[in-house]
Amino acid sequence: MYGAIIAFKDFNPLQGIMGSPWIGLKNFEKFMSTPDFVNLLKNTLQLSAYGLIFGFPVPIILALMIHRIKRVAIKKNIQLILYAPNFISVVVVVGIVFIFLSPVGPINRLISFFGGDNISFMTEPGYFRSIYIISDIWQFAGWASVVYLAALSNVSQDLIDAAKIDGANILQQIFHIDLPTIKPIMVIQFILAAGNIMSLGFEKAYLLQTSMNLPTSEILPTYVYKIGLQMGDYGYSTAIGLFNAVINIILLISVNQIVKRLNEGEGL
Repeated sequence: MYGAIIAFKDFNPLQGIMGSPWIGLKNFEKFMSTPDFVNLLKNTLQLSAYGLIFGFPVPIILALMIHRIKRVAIKKNIQLILYAPNFISVVVVVGIVFIFLSPVGPINRLISFFGGDNISFMTEPGYFRSIYIISDIWQFAGWASVVYLAALSNVSQDLIDAAKIDGANILQQIFHIDLPTIKPIMVIQFILAAGNIMSLGFEKAYLLQTSMNLPTSEILPTYVYKIGLQMGDYGYSTAIGLFNAVINIILLISVNQIVKRLNEGEGL
């Protein structure tokens, strides 16, 4: 927190944090008046919101599906395949994405095979969000399902047997037994995910950037990196980072209050 003071100063490394002149909210005013402000905020919020909407249900669905597999050997092999991408470096994942989506990659070859024209995925701004979100789901959804699988392991077999006797099919068992069991975990995970909606992974976004897709790929974390480390404007970049953190806190508190009202007091 001590370093956050830089956001309110015209920071000079030679003068230090306390020696640098105090400028108040000028860095924040500068950021909010820049032409990039609206676009950066929109890109960050859209990428995070779409990632939450499309990515949040996937680990739950995977956990429900894996939980229904009875053969232990098959279950372990599927879990191994799903968990493996989580341990791959982001740099390697991005390299795989570039290879698959290159003009001579497997995806474009498949498109050409069916008579379509090659698509320059990595230079078209419209494809960036889809590429980022799909690669994120592929990399992390399997590992994120672990917490739900742990909760599902506590489901009483007596309940399942009773449901089968009553004639409940698999979907009815899932909706009336499995989902209520993992509901508290889902609520907590959703609150945490919504509270971190502005905290996108810098590495993947920066590595997936090209000079052509900047209109949609430039987000607050990449902008902070460029302003702070590449241009050396530490006070300004710290102000942007602090602005980002404040928005996260507001979202976390707001979502927690909404969830509490919807779930009769359940929340963080």
